[in-house]
Amino acid sequence: MKFNLQPILENSLVKLSPLKESDFAVLYEVASDPLIWEQHPNKNRYQLEVFKTFFQGALESKGAFCIFDQATSEVIGSTRFYYIEGQEDAISVGYTFFRRSHWGRGFNQSAKSLMLAHASGSFTRVLFQVGAENIRSQVAMERLGAVKIGEEVVAYYGEPEKLNYLYSISLHCKNLPVMPVT
Repeated sequence: MKFNLQPILENSLVKLSPLKESDFAVLYEVASDPLIWEQHPNKNRYQLEVFKTFFQGALESKGAFCIFDQATSEVIGSTRFYYIEGQEDAISVGYTFFRRSHWGRGFNQSAKSLMLAHASGSFTRVLFQVGAENIRSQVAMERLGAVKIGEEVVAYYGEPEKLNYLYSISLHCKNLPVMPVT
């Protein structure tokens, strides 16, 4: 299957642009806030050396994006498409984080809606792996309409294994979540 893991996706709220090596400094500036990671399985990702490993994994995935605020052109976070072994009918979306100033303001939903729409032509569902302790992201998944379908231990690139919950959204239903664009 030919699926473009890194198209440019945009609406009036966000722009997702393929991650480049030159994005490291500005993305680390966002990620260096420890409160972003307080519920994440890898709580020390705000540390420079740990973030370097995360960023290298993002580049190697060839599915990662820098997320921009369309109104300000400011980098506000990152996300990516990736595959989970044994899930051939699905693409995964994850490794998402946002600048705290953009939490709860529709940016996450808007970015995910763009990614869901892009995936809908090639896959039957989208999967999300969310840390078992990451209540904030679990709530965000439920707001998107994702359903928890299981639990699994995930080995993040260069980081220790952690318990995650697996969520799914069917792409071939009439209730596909769409974030209104303003």
